[in-house]
Amino acid sequence: MTKIRFLPDDITVEAQVGEPLLEVADRAGVFIPTGCLMGSCHACDVELEDGHCICACIAAVPAGREYLTINLFVDPTW
Repeated sequence: MTKIRFLPDDITVEAQVGEPLLEVADRAGVFIPTGCLMGSCHACDVELEDGHCICACIAAVPAGREYLTINLFVDPTW
C-alpha cells in the first residue's frame, strides 16, 4: 500500500500499486479535471513532490513508494 497525499486540500488516502491515479483521486473525493483521457491535452496535469508533472489520466500508483504527494493545480482555461 502507498499513502497518496493530495494538496492543497491535504487529503490522504491509501492506494494499491498500479491503481490509476484518477481512480485514487475519485475515491478520495478529489477532483482532477480531464480532457482527452489519453495524456495529450494535459488537462489532468498534476505535480509530484519532486517537481515533475505527470498526466493523471495515464498514470498509476508507482511501485516502491510508501508515500506520494500530488500537488493539484487547475488551469483556468479548462
